[in-house]
Amino acid sequence: MIKFRLKVQLTMKDMNQKQLAEQTGIRPSTVSAICTGSIKEVPVAVLDKICTVLNCQPGDIMEYIPDEK
Repeated sequence: MIKFRLKVQLTMKDMNQKQLAEQTGIRPSTVSAICTGSIKEVPVAVLDKICTVLNCQPGDIMEYIPDEK
């Protein structure tokens, strides 16, 4: 499972979802879906824009958690 940590990064950068959407050009609904973990696919271009604005690595906003078996 992939867990998104975008909210954590936004808090660390003292930024909200609306500001991120405005600075990246990503639709606010897409930013919200990433923050809540309800998004099914994240295009590489979206990750690139987020990482550029937040000055972070993709691993800073996503975390892999192995499924329990």
